[in-house]
Amino acid sequence: MSGEVRRTIGQGIRSIIGTIIYLAVVFAVTFLFIIFVAQRTDVDGKSMENTLHHGDSLIVDKISYRFRDPRRFEIIVFPFRYAEDVLYIKRIIGLPGETVQIDNDGNIYINGEILHESYGREVIKSPGRAVEPIVLGEDEYFVLGDNRNNSSDGRDPSVGNIHRKDIIGRALLRIYPFADFGPVH
Repeated sequence: MSGEVRRTIGQGIRSIIGTIIYLAVVFAVTFLFIIFVAQRTDVDGKSMENTLHHGDSLIVDKISYRFRDPRRFEIIVFPFRYAEDVLYIKRIIGLPGETVQIDNDGNIYINGEILHESYGREVIKSPGRAVEPIVLGEDEYFVLGDNRNNSSDGRDPSVGNIHRKDIIGRALLRIYPFADFGPVH
């Protein structure tokens, strides 16, 4: 075998090894990104209309809450307590240590003061368990869907208060449909 043939074979082997290493690094970075930084999730249902719609695809930021606490009005993703494979997407209304109550006229009160917000699609018809004051623990959040009369949320005992450790992340970016691409508010 001539030296040129050996050199060509050696270059081919190095090229294959380089490609394998490159693909392994890409796979590892992608895996770490999905596990620790962000994940894609789809909206299933109408509980967040008019902000999010059934079939929207979102990128969920999983890293921000490692450095700061969730804030009022952010949209979060968390597992349904009775089915870990079902994710809920709701808006934070009540923060740790606050008292939340909803009266029969649909007014939301935080620590006895009316909450002024414009996210709700309509006036709340059923305050659910929030008809009585709900005192949030030091790691608990109260959430509502934007489609207030078509949402299983913090007013429902099966959802209840959301513990900090159960929050997967915050909805950051809508990636589909492409016409609605952009940040989620």
